[in-house]
Amino acid sequence: MNKEAIVIGSGLGGIASAIRLKAKNYDVTLIEKNSDLGGRARTFYKNGYTFDAGPTVITAPYLINELFILFKKNINDYVKIVPLKTWYQFVFSDLSKFNYTDNHKENLSEISKFNSTDIAGFEKLLKFSEKIFNKGYVELADKPFSNFLFMLKQIPSLFILKSYLSVYKFVSKFIKDEKLKKVFSVHPLLVGGNPFSTTSIYTLILFLEKKWGVHYALGGTGRIVSALEKLMNEIGIKIIKNDEVIKILTDKKEICGVVTKNNKIINAKTVVCNADPPFVYKYLLDQKQNNIFFKEKIKRMNYSMGLFVYYFGSKKKYNEIQHHTIYFGDTYKDLLNKIFNKKILTDDISYYLHRPTATDPSMAPKDKDCFYVLVPVPNNLSKINWNIEAERFKKIIIEKLSSTLLPNIKENIENDFYITPDYFEKELRTLHGSGFSIQPLFSQSAYFRFHNKSEIFNGLYFVGAGTHPGAGIPGVLSSAKIIDKIVPQI
Repeated sequence: MNKEAIVIGSGLGGIASAIRLKAKNYDVTLIEKNSDLGGRARTFYKNGYTFDAGPTVITAPYLINELFILFKKNINDYVKIVPLKTWYQFVFSDLSKFNYTDNHKENLSEISKFNSTDIAGFEKLLKFSEKIFNKGYVELADKPFSNFLFMLKQIPSLFILKSYLSVYKFVSKFIKDEKLKKVFSVHPLLVGGNPFSTTSIYTLILFLEKKWGVHYALGGTGRIVSALEKLMNEIGIKIIKNDEVIKILTDKKEICGVVTKNNKIINAKTVVCNADPPFVYKYLLDQKQNNIFFKEKIKRMNYSMGLFVYYFGSKKKYNEIQHHTIYFGDTYKDLLNKIFNKKILTDDISYYLHRPTATDPSMAPKDKDCFYVLVPVPNNLSKINWNIEAERFKKIIIEKLSSTLLPNIKENIENDFYITPDYFEKELRTLHGSGFSIQPLFSQSAYFRFHNKSEIFNGLYFVGAGTHPGAGIPGVLSSAKIIDKIVPQI
């Protein structure tokens, strides 16, 4: 059997796949187009500030630990992952606040401030979320959905679990207060979905957080990437940086290897793509092999929203701001409709504010604060010209921050920069600049996503946000566990 395996892309899904393939005795080469590893989880450094590019919420940390255990290593020798006391602070347009913590009684007390009758509803919601978690996560998250009959077998239980409802409609069956409905249905936005259309399967995140908590890697999420890179070097994975795969070689339906931008031809009969599946099928593979049905599948897919992420340091510390804050704008439902469906950029924003210095002062120079604010925006199907709109939109964000959570921030900002959907399209090669590949709709989940094992080419596999089980750190790491199951043992 051919021992060579290539992994394209070094997001967390790609890194985890490389490590798992090595544990199966493959000779693994990981190829990354940038000078650093991480993909969406890269790190930006600027004048003493450390900015995590993307994922900051660490749940199910055991999935990271598993990668070290495979080689009998102790994760604590590589990176320190610590639990957070306050998971999220939710802030509404009237500036009322809801603190969601690791303490169940405190959460019930917070609920009572808004609507005491919703306490019983929340308890019921959590219990139902556990049932969905047991089915959707424990049983199915690391199982391949390449067989339609396997999907059909799941339909009855998914129906019983009300997966045909949106997350928001499902939560509304238990919670009556409008603000609390937003709080307990927000999670799809963290994985690229609209709470008003994402399948209620994703309410499993409520229980997933309760089971393992919300964590943070000291030094930022980038420290996890660095720790895994160190492990890869120790176990003999070949890492190629600053080179990009421009073509995946095939012999009819068989994978043969890859060609890179630097004119390297690397032969392998096993290729794992951490690159976005629609991009791979459209630009890296022989189009003649894609049947009409599959081409139509790529066209009809609904893609996630885009992201505008504004990074900045502050000369002033804002000690009252939590590690994770989510702000709901005035027109929340209408806003999401404009972003996801109408592809319209609007000035009334909702946002996620990340302040790692709340937990880890090392992320900024002494007595200063480090922030990023992530704002959902339409993806590039909107035809928004970010070369024109970006500066204007940045100013809107600063004004919104000033009037809500960070008074006088304008005068205290230093070392700022931003990324737009153009960054996701050009740098991360996601189709239409989507922040999370395809949306987590029911019609785009499990069997209906891009398969972990290619439907067309033998020896081609996919991990990451665009394939099963979906976006988010637990999702992409679980997709690597699927690769472990379906790639033959050497």
